[in-house]
Order: sequence, then C-alpha cells, then structure tokens
Amino acid sequence: MTLSRLAALTADPRSSFVLIARDGADTVELLTGEVVDVDLLADIPLTVDGAAREVFALVPYRQVRERGFVSQDDGAPLRCIVVDEHLHLPTPDLLTALPEARVPLHDDGFDIADDEYAAIVERVIADEIGRGEGANFVIRRDFTARIDVDERTAALTWFRALLTHERGAYWTFAVFTPGHIAVGASPEAHVVARDGIVTMNPISGTFRHPAGGATKETLVDFLSSTKETEELFMVVDEELKMMSAVCSDGGRITGPHLKEMSRLTHTEYMLRGRSRLDPRDILRETMFAPTVTGSPMQNACAVIHRHEREPRGYYSGVAALFTPNLDGGHDLDAPILIRTVYLKGGEVRVPVGATLVRHSDPHGEVSETHGKAAGVLGAIGAIDRDRVAEQRSDADAPGAPLTLADDPTVAALLSSRNARLADFWLNPQGDDDSGPFAGRTALVVDAEDRFTTMLAHQLRHLGLDVRIATWSDVHDADIDAVDLVVAGPGPGDPRDTESPRISRMRGVVARRRSAGAPLLAVCLSHQILADSLGIALTPLDAPHQGLQKSVPVFGEDASIGFYNTFTARVSPGATVIGDAEVSADSTSGAVYALRGPRFSSVQGHLESILSRDGIRTLERLVAHALR
Repeated sequence: MTLSRLAALTADPRSSFVLIARDGADTVELLTGEVVDVDLLADIPLTVDGAAREVFALVPYRQVRERGFVSQDDGAPLRCIVVDEHLHLPTPDLLTALPEARVPLHDDGFDIADDEYAAIVERVIADEIGRGEGANFVIRRDFTARIDVDERTAALTWFRALLTHERGAYWTFAVFTPGHIAVGASPEAHVVARDGIVTMNPISGTFRHPAGGATKETLVDFLSSTKETEELFMVVDEELKMMSAVCSDGGRITGPHLKEMSRLTHTEYMLRGRSRLDPRDILRETMFAPTVTGSPMQNACAVIHRHEREPRGYYSGVAALFTPNLDGGHDLDAPILIRTVYLKGGEVRVPVGATLVRHSDPHGEVSETHGKAAGVLGAIGAIDRDRVAEQRSDADAPGAPLTLADDPTVAALLSSRNARLADFWLNPQGDDDSGPFAGRTALVVDAEDRFTTMLAHQLRHLGLDVRIATWSDVHDADIDAVDLVVAGPGPGDPRDTESPRISRMRGVVARRRSAGAPLLAVCLSHQILADSLGIALTPLDAPHQGLQKSVPVFGEDASIGFYNTFTARVSPGATVIGDAEVSADSTSGAVYALRGPRFSSVQGHLESILSRDGIRTLERLVAHALR
C-alpha cells in the first residue's frame, strides 16, 4: 500500500512529497501535502483553521535578511509542505522499489576554477581576516553537471544510493516540489527543539579519507592539527552566541565526538539548553550555522556577499520539520542543507564550501572543496566509490567492528581538547540570579558581534539584570539609565573614521567616561577606550582570531580567548597611562586590560569557551567598574 502510494506520487510530475531517513531509524518517512510559499519564518503555517499542522519547510539562505543581514537575493522561495499524509516505509522494501541504474553526468566540473578559487581564499585571508572583519568565513563554489534522464528518476536513484552507501548522516532526504528537487545526506543537525530542550550540533574540521581508507595514524595527524582544532572551537563559540540568545540557561557543551562518514570524518560538539520560544523564533535566531557561513555572523554574511559570485539558493539554509507535540506547540528538527544535490532543468548542482581561518592554505582549501564534492558524488554513484569506503559503510551495522572513535588513543586525544575550555560552558548552569551583583542593572551595547549574548548570560549569572541593545538603536537615555554599560565587541578597524558603527561606539564610551559612570569595554570597545586615553592602536603582525593565551590581568595570570586583529600598544614596561592602570605584554607592549576610575576593559573575550578564567576575570573587572 505505502509503496504503491510512492509509485503514484513519483509518476505524477505535479506531486510534491518528501522522503526522510533519520539516523538510526529502520524506516523512511514519506510526507505529502499542499505546497505553500511564504515570505517570513513567522508565516510558516503551523496552524490551519485553528488546527495544529505538521509542516516541512525548505529555508533558503536569503532568509538571513530577517535578521537584517545582507545576501544576494535569488528569489529562492521559503517553501512549505503542509503535511496531510505521513507514512513510514520499511527501508529494505523501499530499496527494492527504487531505481538503481547509474545516472551519467555530462559537462561536469566546478563553476570556479581551482586557481581562481585559491585566489579568492587569499583575498579573504588578507582583506577580511587580516583587517579584523572576522575570525572565519565559508566561501563556496559549485560542482555542476547535466543529466539526460528524468530528474525525479535521478533523484530517487541517488536517494537509494545514499541510503545504501553513505553512513553517519543525520538526515538522508529527497524533496520533490515543482521547480525544486533536492536530494542529500546532511551530517549536521543545525537545531532541534523538543520538550523544551534546544540542541545544536556544530561540526567542523574535515578529514578526507586517504586512498585505502582512514587509519588511526592518519586520523591522529588530523586531530593534532592546530588549524582544525581552532576551527571547531570558533564555530562552537559562534553557536553558543545563538544558544545564549534562545536558551534561559545559555547552553552547555558536551563532546567532542567524531562524525564518521563513508569518505569524510569531522569533529563535533553538542550544545543543549532550555527554551520555551516558538520554534520559528528559535530557527530565526539561529540562522545560519557558522560552519557554513562564518563568524561573527553578520559580517560573515557581508563577506559572503562580497566574494561569492552567485546567490546561494538553499545551500547553508535548513530543511525544517515542525511536528505538533502534546503540549500544544511544535517540535522542530532542522538539519543544515549541505551535502545536497539540486536538480533543475536538467542541470545538477552540488554546492560545497571551505572554512577559511588565519592558518588556511589556499590550495589546501581547494582540496577540501574537492573532497566534499567527491563525498557527495561518490555516495550517489556519480563517480567511482573506493572499495574501502563501501566496506566501511557496509560494516556500519549491528555487531560491526569498533570505529576509530573507539580507539583509546583517538578517544584520549579528543577528550584532551576540553582541558583548554572554560568550565563555565562545560558544566550545567542554573537560572539562579543571586550572584555578587544582584540588584544592579546593565546594558550591553552590541557592535555587530553576538558574543554580547554570551556576555549578557555571564553577567546574569553574576546577578545583574541585563538588557542588550544594538549600536544603531541605543539611545543616550538608555546609556544613562543603568548601573553598568558594557560596550561590546565587533568587527573592523577601530581607527576607522568613516564607520557610523565605530563612531557610535566611541560616543557610548565617551558618554560613560565623561559622566564618571561605570563602564566595561570589550575588544573593539577596549581599543576605542585605549585610543581615548592616547594609547596607540596598531595592527597585529598576525591576527589573533580564535587564539588562546595566558596573560597578566592586574596581578593574576588569566587564560583568555582572543579574536582581535588590532591591539592597543604601550611602551614595554608601562603600567600607568593618565588615570588608567595598564596590564600589557612585557615585551611587545600589547595592552590586555585597562582600569581606572569607574571603568575597566579587556582585549580578550571573557565569554569565549577559550577563556578558562573568563568568568573569574569578568567578575573582577565588573567589581572594579562598579565600586
């Protein structure tokens, strides 16, 4: 009955349906219903005529405009299927019914040549990361080809191949709607909201299995890479910003783990927190994963807009399933739209991206995009699969041999990463607001880096009643009305005299200083404060994006995470500038912290997971400003 239903849907080119195989399930879900395109996430029709409905949605990248971020607008619809039928098909039966003849590709290759892509990588490292625009950015290119067979037949063939040959996917799926067909195996659950618990799953670092398959030795080399380790820490920081925005308890980190797939292995963490927000609001506040955009998020979108030649369509968006629950609301399950093939008008498109950081080698990033594309194309059978990959996929069954993650050396190396991280984010956090500053109020001014959500969470943990306001919306009356103003971090050159954002942050710092009112300045705002004291600002020889350092902070050494490209610098040995005490590097003169009458500041990010001594140092600096 259910297989005949699928056959009828497949035969009708006007039908819309979705196939989903979730990790660990022994059935494939078949969802059918009416297609409804909407403009905003808030418009997703979770109720129809007063009744709660299940809804599947394809959310394109261009929805970042809902957060005020820029994007190339290709008009890709926020496409919903209001589900009226949800069936479960036994996977073995479905496999026998799906087509399996290989689908040949023609005119295949990347839309951007390797040398051109390498040149783009070089520009992003030099012009964006090197000038303080952010810590990491994902720039994509597309593998394209043409097919001569029916698109629905091709998609079903490739869906079968993914079920058979790929492993480790969170969702394996195929989506059929007029004008938009997609089939993929996403490794990453971007955001899940169920029973009041929100989960995010940042995955980063890509180990491309060598010829003959992954071994313990080759995996250990990958896990020992500074670049790969810092890449993962940076995306965890970025997703904790999102968690702190939607979860009352800020979010807790567990992991790291290995995500082993047939041709690639990644490293991952799990983040969990409590939230009662509408799932559409949760999805909006978590658009989109830094693993496919970069950080800080707003500037990452601007960098993508400057350097990518074509709009993204659905790449880096999400597939979202909203399911009614017993509490009268909806649960949310939303994997990232990566490792996905798109078919339209006989053209096949596989978008892939590389995460660019300060350590990136341009030709290494070119190789990473080849590896990611090959992972998809090999899994669907469009290119030859190596035998080891198939054997490992077949071995992923009950009673199979242990995976590399079970090796004691690999497990110990993974576990050792947490020794670098802040206990604050590794341990459970309650909602207790009876900290040392209970009864005091604070305003955090956001300069386009949502590290401010993590800062606000830590300040609440210390007892403060905290509100966040963006630089463009904060009024002088807001600045004057609170016990403490925290002037936040942000991208860019603090010396920029043309930027309205940096000009406004100068005004925030100056207003609190002139009033003698308590002020804490962080990163960019620390540099602005230093400049107001006559301290020189200079670029670093190499950006400190995602760098952990142990530095002196007024008599205590503190392990702190840094995300700066510029620094305030004094003469080595200087300890006082005007009315400010200076805590600086004894050799270079780089200023790590300042404090004076009713103000304090810090160059590093005390809220970062890299700041092992972050909460202790934050408490000290706030106490000084408020005394």
